[in-house]
Amino acid sequence: MRCAITDYKLYHAFLFFPTCDKFKVMKTKTYSQKIEELLVRGVEAIYPNRQALEKILRSGKKLRLYNGIDPTGKLHIGHLVIFKKLRQFQNLGHMVIILIGDFTATIGDPTDKKAARQPLTREQVLKNAKNYKRQIAKFLDIKKPNIRFLRNSEWIKKLKPKDMLELASKFTVARLLERDMFQERIKAGKDIHVHEYLYPIFQSYDSVAMNIDLEVGGTDQTFNMLAGRHLMKEMKNKEKFVMALKLLTDPSGKKMGKTEGNVVNLDEKSEEMYGKIMAWPDSIINLGFELLTDLPLDQIKAIHPREAKAKLARQIVETCHSTQAAINAEKEFDQVFKEKKLPSEISTVSIKVKELNILDLLTKTKLAPSRSEAKRLAEQGGVRIGGEVQRDWQKNIKIKKGMIIQVGKRKFLKIG
Repeated sequence: MRCAITDYKLYHAFLFFPTCDKFKVMKTKTYSQKIEELLVRGVEAIYPNRQALEKILRSGKKLRLYNGIDPTGKLHIGHLVIFKKLRQFQNLGHMVIILIGDFTATIGDPTDKKAARQPLTREQVLKNAKNYKRQIAKFLDIKKPNIRFLRNSEWIKKLKPKDMLELASKFTVARLLERDMFQERIKAGKDIHVHEYLYPIFQSYDSVAMNIDLEVGGTDQTFNMLAGRHLMKEMKNKEKFVMALKLLTDPSGKKMGKTEGNVVNLDEKSEEMYGKIMAWPDSIINLGFELLTDLPLDQIKAIHPREAKAKLARQIVETCHSTQAAINAEKEFDQVFKEKKLPSEISTVSIKVKELNILDLLTKTKLAPSRSEAKRLAEQGGVRIGGEVQRDWQKNIKIKKGMIIQVGKRKFLKIG
């Protein structure tokens, strides 16, 4: 017999339903524990404070919350941190909104940028966002009624000049200049463009247009999220909560992502994803468990350091792909890196010429993005052709069918 048990009846169910699986009942988190985890796990700060938000959550009131994504590129591992937090809210019955910033992406968020972003066309933005919903469906239950996907062009394009002036009047130049990267640019004598000032104002209006109770985002978005909190008070006299999540950062404190070149995209092949995570520095593994898995925090501390990275890689690949994909990815990794064998599957490329300079070969096969990078890789011993290390970047390579080219630890290509 299978029992359906509500959280608040957990203790009584354990006593009076002997046919239930007692172990599973014991493992079920109570409603109170779920709220505690929601407020603590991966959370850096809550505004105005944790106590105020906790009081609302424990009252049973259902919140309307959102996270905004500007489609400037692919969804990556940093987005997974946020999706996992949104799923916690969704599981507790709150309304979750995924806002696609199809308008704000054309402006460009200046956060952490030492120079103005290159503007994107609307066509580029829509192309980037094309598969977002399909990917997000892996982490959030899009079949439930408490999730919506919206675009901020729906209301921003309706704003008239007088509306924009009214919004701008709610902010001061001094307040907008408080941003760290603006201060850095001023000290460096670099320009700050007017449209960059407008970005947080437009993003703030998203909260007003959607009548939001809570915004969730990374700590790098704190300024923009608090700007929205300010505008909600000004225009609706309403409290808006802000939950700033910890960032997955490298040892230097920089965010793992596109800018730093260590991004792990959510649509990457399982083997590539597993390999990239195995290359992470040991110092971020515990943080990775906290932000990217559901493993209880007390269990994370008990994991042996030698096993930790592989376990984290398996957990993330399983979340983004499947259990079998994680198993296969681990086998593939062990085969290449521990047993020093070739991967089970290697992409094949056809080259018609009989001989190529090594730099041209690497760039032509896209194993290196440029000749300068190909030269660097060769000089550092990162290029193997036919199993032999090739350090001489001036060397011409005779092209042979079946020849294996390896760049770095994870890039392999076969000449077909």
